[in-house]
Amino acid sequence: MLQVTNIHKKYGALDVLKGIDLTIGTGEVVSIVGASGAGKSTLLHILGTLDTADSGEVMFDGNNIAKMSAADMARFRNRHIGFIFQFHNLLPEFSALENACLPGFLAGRPEKEVRERAEELLHMLNLSHRLRHKPSELSGGEQQRTAVARALINSPKVIFADEPSGNLDSKNAQELHDIFFRLRQEFNQTFVIVTHNEQLATMADRTLVMKDGLIVDELITGND
Repeated sequence: MLQVTNIHKKYGALDVLKGIDLTIGTGEVVSIVGASGAGKSTLLHILGTLDTADSGEVMFDGNNIAKMSAADMARFRNRHIGFIFQFHNLLPEFSALENACLPGFLAGRPEKEVRERAEELLHMLNLSHRLRHKPSELSGGEQQRTAVARALINSPKVIFADEPSGNLDSKNAQELHDIFFRLRQEFNQTFVIVTHNEQLATMADRTLVMKDGLIVDELITGND
C-alpha cells in the first residue's frame, strides 16, 4: 500500500533523513522507535503528506505523492489519511461530536451521514455520554479517543500516529493501545506509529529502529 524509496530530507545544513526505504502493507501496524532527533517524526510527516522530501519517492496505492498539486494532495490527505498526535489538537469551542465530524465536513460529505458516523465511532470508543462536551470538559483519555474518532471519520486507508499515548497515564495509554489493535481487527486498519512507549512498540507487527536519519534495524514483534 505504501512504498518509500530513498527518501532524503534536510533542514538547512542538517541532514534529517539520509535515504529511507520502506514498504507498509494494508492492515499492518508498524511502530517507529529511536532517540529524539533520529528523524522519526519527519519521516512520519513525509509519509502523511504533511511535509515533502527533498528527493526520493513516496508511492501511496500507486499514486506518486510528489507529483500531486498542493490542492490534490490536500484532498488526498483528507480522504485517505488519518492523524493522531500526542497533543490531541481538538478545537476548544467545538463539542466532541463536532470535532470528530470536521474532516468529514471538509471532505464535502452530507452532514447527516457525517454526524451519524461520528456518533457510531464515539459510541464504539465509549464516549456516547460525552458527545456534547467540549474538550475542556473531557479527561485526557477522552480527548485522545475523540481525536481517534476524528482520524477515522473518513475511513482512511492509513492512520499515522505521533506519540499518541505520550501525554496519557498508563491506564489511558493501555486503553488507547488496545483500541488501535481492535480497529485493525475490525476494519483491517493500517497504523504507522512513532512512539517511545516500549509496550506499544512491541505490540506492533514490526518495529523499525531509527538512528541518525536511517532505519538501522527492523524487529518482527507482533501482538499475538
